[in-house]
Amino acid sequence: MNELKTILGIDPGYGRCGFGVLVYDGRDWKCKTHGVIVTAKETAFPQRLKEIADDLIHLMDLHKPERIALEELFFANNTTTALKVSQVRGVVNLLAAQRGIEVVDVKPNEVKMTITGYGRADKKQVQEMVKTILGLKQIPKPDDAADALAVAWTGAHKMILDKR
Repeated sequence: MNELKTILGIDPGYGRCGFGVLVYDGRDWKCKTHGVIVTAKETAFPQRLKEIADDLIHLMDLHKPERIALEELFFANNTTTALKVSQVRGVVNLLAAQRGIEVVDVKPNEVKMTITGYGRADKKQVQEMVKTILGLKQIPKPDDAADALAVAWTGAHKMILDKR
């Protein structure tokens, strides 16, 4: 556990990309920061990817995570959205590789199971548990930020299990 001190969780999206940074204090994981990267709908998609990349570069360089936990896609009916979110995931993976940061993919049901103990928990249950687990005064807003913290928590716990 000594080598991992900071983890960046990412809930990928191109309109709103959630992020959450957790820091290990020697006993437990604490929330350092969280938020969303927002891009305008009317902005051309390649420019939106650049804006996301620029903000992620800033976050990676500022917080220097040893690991990035990146939520995998849940494919629903909208393949156009899924393809665009896949491109955001590609940006994250590229930036991490350029900086030598390990990326661990986490599935949405894996996040729910780790956070709540139930793989089919709803969004509200996950958000409430994120608040409780991290000792926050309120549920992080917007939802994408809370989701990113849940992803980071799951990535940290996945690392603990990998070391066993």
